[in-house]
Amino acid sequence: MLIFSILCIRLPLSAQHKQSVYLLVRGDDMGITHATNVACMEAYERGWMKSVEVIVPAPWFPEAVRMLRAHPDLDVGVHLALTSEWDNIKWRPLTCAPSLTDSAGYFFPVIWPNEYYDSSSALIKHPWKLDEVAQELDRQITLAQQTIPQLSHVSYHMGCNDMNPAVQRVIDSLAKLHGLYVNMSEVQSVSYSGPHRTFTEKIHSFIRMIQQLKPGIYLFLDHPSLNNNEMKAVHMKGYEDVAEDRQGVTDLFTNKQVYKTLQASGIELIDYKWLKAHQQ
Repeated sequence: MLIFSILCIRLPLSAQHKQSVYLLVRGDDMGITHATNVACMEAYERGWMKSVEVIVPAPWFPEAVRMLRAHPDLDVGVHLALTSEWDNIKWRPLTCAPSLTDSAGYFFPVIWPNEYYDSSSALIKHPWKLDEVAQELDRQITLAQQTIPQLSHVSYHMGCNDMNPAVQRVIDSLAKLHGLYVNMSEVQSVSYSGPHRTFTEKIHSFIRMIQQLKPGIYLFLDHPSLNNNEMKAVHMKGYEDVAEDRQGVTDLFTNKQVYKTLQASGIELIDYKWLKAHQQ
């Protein structure tokens, strides 16, 4: 096995993924609450989550920084945010960005209108300015790099990169400027194969998903947290069972039987640092 691993490193990425299944398991939204911070650390320390994403303008970012600095081997991404979606907890831009905020100075709840949030709550329906987007995202990246030594990449909260092609170009440019760009063109996103409302459903649907994977490189992401009073107070329209749902993710990411299934399936767990190293 050791010899095979050494040989794999010498092969180009495109040749490697034709031989094995590589899975990047990512936990999102660190920084939004204390419960989320604790759960993300549990998912790493006691589980098999390999990468975590932190929201810089979120209120519990300072605690997240202290936790992440205590775990230098944990792969970290800055989860670029232009929205603040929860009803009872909010965050604002780090820069002067009036075109990105509502009348109270918070980020809008969503990027696009949906059945729960009309145009007044959607950033895309307001006259946002690209230069303010660029300035804000650059500041989020800069602060993350200044405080989290192992930062390796960027990711996108609530799909903010898709709001306009120009925004994606700005993000790619900033990521390259800060040395955080990772080519994800060969990485396929995967999700649960089946219902996943309860913990039991998550277990079955996750295992069903990994059993269907063919050789290649895959990304699976979800949101660890705890089912406690703090998280029960955090919700948004259409997603009121946040605490229960995200506790199920923490339980999934720390489940020993699932980890044994991953090992038995020959799936190699990777992170963004692995991707960057194999793209050079």
